[in-house]
Amino acid sequence: MIDKPASNDPQSTAGEAARQSKPSQKGGSTTIGADTVLEGNISGGGEILVDGTIKGDVRIDQVTIGSGGGVEGGVYAEVVEVRGRVSGAITAKQVRLYDACHVDGDITHEQLAMESGAFFQGRSLRLQRQAPAVPAAAPAVPASAPAVPAAATARPEPAGPPSSPFSRAKSAP
Repeated sequence: MIDKPASNDPQSTAGEAARQSKPSQKGGSTTIGADTVLEGNISGGGEILVDGTIKGDVRIDQVTIGSGGGVEGGVYAEVVEVRGRVSGAITAKQVRLYDACHVDGDITHEQLAMESGAFFQGRSLRLQRQAPAVPAAAPAVPASAPAVPAAATARPEPAGPPSSPFSRAKSAP
């Protein structure tokens, strides 16, 4: 259902159209048309709908490859939906392969959904999030040797291997 503007004023209609086509907060939305062949890498924010052909890598937040679209190269995104063809690796948090798609390449993912009838030739590699680095607990070692009373240092030490700063201080008799 399409909402009609409240008045027939051309300025009101233009303002309504501008509000409806406002890009999302993450970026805009781009469509590669069915008769378009784009050669080169694409990167940016937002989302892209590929109904044509891209020969190169695609690095966008959300990538949707339409049923007539295709990518010959890598696809790197947060979310990837494939209805068409991909010849190359896909790396994304969420990947969805629809029933008539054709993917020839490895998929690295956190979540992978594949409908019956989807063609996928390659490896499915689960993306492992690395836990934040936790520093290893260091043994409790004093930064410097403990203070020793002057009387204890006046006595000569017995001959032998040199003492370690971690050895116990000898007390006076």
